[in-house]
Amino acid sequence: MPVLRSRGSPRRTGWCYEYRRAAGRIVIALSCRRPWYGGGGGPIADEEWFQDAFEEHRRALHAHCYRLAGNVADADDLVQETFLRGWRSRTQYAGRASIRTWLYRIATNVYLDQRKAAARRTVPVGDPMEWSTEIGPYPDALLGQDPPSDLVARETVELALIAALMYLPPRQRAAFVLRDVSGWTPAEIADALELAVPAVNSLIQRARKTLRHYAPGDSRHWRRPVLTAEDEEVLRRYAAAVDPASFKELLAEDVRITMPPDPAICGIEAAAEFLGRAMDWRTFPSAANGRPALICYLRRPGSDWYDATVVDVLTIENGFIVESNAFVGAHHILAFGLPASIEA
Repeated sequence: MPVLRSRGSPRRTGWCYEYRRAAGRIVIALSCRRPWYGGGGGPIADEEWFQDAFEEHRRALHAHCYRLAGNVADADDLVQETFLRGWRSRTQYAGRASIRTWLYRIATNVYLDQRKAAARRTVPVGDPMEWSTEIGPYPDALLGQDPPSDLVARETVELALIAALMYLPPRQRAAFVLRDVSGWTPAEIADALELAVPAVNSLIQRARKTLRHYAPGDSRHWRRPVLTAEDEEVLRRYAAAVDPASFKELLAEDVRITMPPDPAICGIEAAAEFLGRAMDWRTFPSAANGRPALICYLRRPGSDWYDATVVDVLTIENGFIVESNAFVGAHHILAFGLPASIEA
């Protein structure tokens, strides 16, 4: 892999949370020490305790925010605001609930507040993977090695489920994710959302009814798949393909390419012609949502730089690509820790 030289582009450096305010910029770097929960059951004001506790649950919290928001950039914003709200109210935490529950409650309400302040919600029509620009890939590297107790929740980032959640209004989405993914009780959700338990049960029931039409029926299929050696080999050949003929060898007859907001491309002939266009690409293999992914930089004629353009997330069955979900935009590449442009 060539050395990447960025052209003044933003990139992630570890998990340093960066906040911009009118008076300048504040950078808060989190430590990795084990948290200290204080004693006596009273309010805890220790700053190191809060930073350490937040760091312990950061990865799982980020995945939770991704399930709510559908993309990494918005999940980053939710996590940052959760940190700030938690920091301001850290002296109010009295230990009646676990620190994880407390942070999830803050994050969920941050999401609901942001959705409330946003423009009117678009009602989905058709497959969100074909039209929604709110959905983005989740790099496998962000999941890390969480404790075994978090295994099911951290694996629940399958794109089919993320797309199905787009059909739910914000409060239904929040209630469903907390109940059926994170395993909260209706009483815990009611307390977090400041609703009555019957209202929470109604939200969950309506969400489940909607998702029966759009999400995989078996909840085991909500989890990210396991990347296999065959997947990696197909990805290698996909990255090396240069013309319609070489792409055609890798594609299923009924292959589909989605790339919102542009229309989907269906069928092996159309897909091979589209992928085999003569363009100057530089690509890097990766993985997202448990699937092989190719990060693609495009060099335009006369430019000395390759610009971050698209992430292709592949679905492979029986050795052939049956679907490629193309997420267009530099912000998707930045989620993988790569720069917005690299020198030719």
